[in-house]
Amino acid sequence: MSEENLPSPPPAPHKRRPRYRGKNPRRFEDKYKEHGSDDATIAKVIASGKTPAGTHRPIMVAEILAALAPQPGEIAVDCTLGYGGHAREILAKILPGGKLLGLDQDPFELPKTEARLRELGFGPEVFTAHRSNFAGLPQVLAAQNLSGADLILADLGVSSMQIDDPARGFSVKHDGPLDMRMNPQRGQPAAALLQKITPTALAEMLADFSDEPNAATLAPALAGKSLGTTLQLSAMIRAALPRLDKADADLTVRRVFQALRIAVNDEFSALDTWLRHLPACLNPGGRVAILTFHSGEDRRVKKAFVAGEQAGLYSEISREVIRPATAEIYSNPRSAPAKLRWARRVK
Repeated sequence: MSEENLPSPPPAPHKRRPRYRGKNPRRFEDKYKEHGSDDATIAKVIASGKTPAGTHRPIMVAEILAALAPQPGEIAVDCTLGYGGHAREILAKILPGGKLLGLDQDPFELPKTEARLRELGFGPEVFTAHRSNFAGLPQVLAAQNLSGADLILADLGVSSMQIDDPARGFSVKHDGPLDMRMNPQRGQPAAALLQKITPTALAEMLADFSDEPNAATLAPALAGKSLGTTLQLSAMIRAALPRLDKADADLTVRRVFQALRIAVNDEFSALDTWLRHLPACLNPGGRVAILTFHSGEDRRVKKAFVAGEQAGLYSEISREVIRPATAEIYSNPRSAPAKLRWARRVK
């Protein structure tokens, strides 16, 4: 029998997708309507004051645009591209003639965001994506033959895509590997750090990176322990502080996770490096806006801006932090701790 007369293979059996369990599935992987393009489901989630799974809602967009004042033809850099929400708003203001460089160190989310912005019509002539920590900004500009940028943005918060996915190891609510690396292909996970660190070093880290008042009690209970998952760590933190009520215990868990995340990703070192190079990365009259989410970040940004103004590098800086409007906090509770500061390079 010739190949042309061979019977066709039977069609593959239809594979049903997992049943959508109720209106609000608890498991991240079950929220496929939010991951995809089910606009009705996404709109309902946003209206409820939550962030759809696998996405991120840009924070303080109007305030950032007011601080940066983007104009057509300008060169912009989003140093923390994330889901691309801020970048999309800036691109709309700098076109025609402008260009935006987007930096992000996350090897999983960067290609998704690049594809998302390409689908919106932002071609390589107006938008380029660069896999880099924001501390690598001078190198990225040099590779693009740019002496500086007219406006620079950095949103130092963890993206919702990272927080919500238990597999990334950031979540305090869902079990996952104790990892916390922004770039899982570099550095050591949080589990390895905890296993190697001494109680003294851990106590200092908790105090410095998250202002944890129970650092001295927690450090000997956690240092040197072999923990594999986020919920194991959460349980051990609570067990070390049995007298705390649930609300205070929840805050402590979040602060410990924050401190570990900062240490694992060497965030303060990267931030200090970036702030040191920042004035040289701005064109004369260029503007920078920075969103921070805890006191350690904000202190560093404020100190760098004040020092830059005193040194004659910045002509103007924000004197007070700008906070999200009440309506935004109500609509998106994750915006509540955000603080915005800005500066303008001398002309």
